[in-house]
Amino acid sequence: MNKPDLLPATRSFLAKPAKMLIGGQWRAAAAGETLPSIDPATGEVIADFPAGSATDADEAVRAARQAFPAWKRITPYDRGRLLQKVAALIEKHGDELAELITLENGKPLWEAKKEVGTAVSWTEYYAGWTTKLTGETIPLSLPGQFLNYTTREPLGVVAGITPPNYPLTMPLYKAMPALATGNAVIIKPSEDTSLVALRLGELIAEAGLPDGVFNVLTGLGEAVGAALANHNDVDKITFTGSTEVGRALVRASAGNLKKVSLELGGKSPNIVFADADLEAALKGVFMGIFFCQGEICSAGSRLFVERGIYDDFVAGLADMARSVKLGHGLDPSTKMGPLVSQAQQQRVLGYVGIGTDEKANLLAGGKAPGGSLAKGFFVEPTVFSGVTNQMRIAQEEIFGPVVCAIPFDDLSDAVAKGNDSPFGLAAGIWTRDIRKAHQAAAALEAGTVWVNCYNAFDNASPWGGFKQSGWGREKGPYGLDLFTQVKSVIINFS
Repeated sequence: MNKPDLLPATRSFLAKPAKMLIGGQWRAAAAGETLPSIDPATGEVIADFPAGSATDADEAVRAARQAFPAWKRITPYDRGRLLQKVAALIEKHGDELAELITLENGKPLWEAKKEVGTAVSWTEYYAGWTTKLTGETIPLSLPGQFLNYTTREPLGVVAGITPPNYPLTMPLYKAMPALATGNAVIIKPSEDTSLVALRLGELIAEAGLPDGVFNVLTGLGEAVGAALANHNDVDKITFTGSTEVGRALVRASAGNLKKVSLELGGKSPNIVFADADLEAALKGVFMGIFFCQGEICSAGSRLFVERGIYDDFVAGLADMARSVKLGHGLDPSTKMGPLVSQAQQQRVLGYVGIGTDEKANLLAGGKAPGGSLAKGFFVEPTVFSGVTNQMRIAQEEIFGPVVCAIPFDDLSDAVAKGNDSPFGLAAGIWTRDIRKAHQAAAALEAGTVWVNCYNAFDNASPWGGFKQSGWGREKGPYGLDLFTQVKSVIINFS
């Protein structure tokens, strides 16, 4: 396997004992236990990190609570300046961060570098919002003279629980709008990709944020994540991950009625009409499902193709899938890396088995490669045809490089099938007919609808789902609403 040497900074970080950031101090877990961080391309342990417990969670919450009042009072300008320093440090150490992303998550280095770029722009975007949080004056109809104004105030202690597919940007998606609005933050990263979050913690500390304002707590979800969700001194949980875990967090939040925002699963329809630019649609469909190894909540995993072009279009997609070069993400020739863990590999292969049992036609992929890749957690890009929308592989989120191709007859059929899902995160439409595009976009039950594009993201555009795909909207000014509460002040000056 062609894997280049690591940068000296990456080797240095991996060589030192990894510790959690709690209250400005780098600590081992209270019980002294650790978990391994595994390179999913090789199955090899690259480092260990602390396996936190409820005791560590309690310490992190206490530190965040103590830091919150002073952070809330800092001027918006000064808060924004500190967050701009964070962005500059992420950019400065971008190559190192990209290597860590690839080593822990498995995605190719070129994808990891794109993630670093997003992390920089995201941090800069919310740093710019600190001086722009305004209230309103409201005319009242009470007798006398009154002034009614509103302010937007931070919630307090925010716990962000993040998945492994974007190990740098996901913690920042939670932390930056929360910090910009004056909250103290605890990040609990996925146990599959905790080293990236710990390195981010080092950079945030270097930027000069006060102790306890940003904390990184590592460990298993059932230990640390559950402790944060149940903690009575946590004011807000923000989570990206599975719908199953999202339900558990909602139940746990009931104790102190903490605020909850959830970005959950998806089974997004990607709809190709016969009048589309088929070359562009084929490329868009390919990237829509196979980008990030399919480990992305918005993956276009249900492909609906108009019946007249169905066979040729799906055959073309299968040809593209068979041409993808799998390999270690640090190999510059690699086009797709491994899945993030052995458990995820087995889950995806299990769904391939379910699909064949359901009599779907396996056109491409569906296996774990052997040879030099056998020890990694790889799954070949997989294309099923002959799928019906009632099959499990068409209804359940697989979270891997598996696409289910389903024919449709007309616009109403495509929309009905696209909406026949418990999820509603995203959808894609490919057509040259602008009238048809508007009609489909209006009828699809999804938080984001892309027309003649897919996975087009921008920091300013809201992101979140309908139905069981979540609560709330991240990104843009909408993301600020998740971390603030409105206070109304009424003054009688009659």
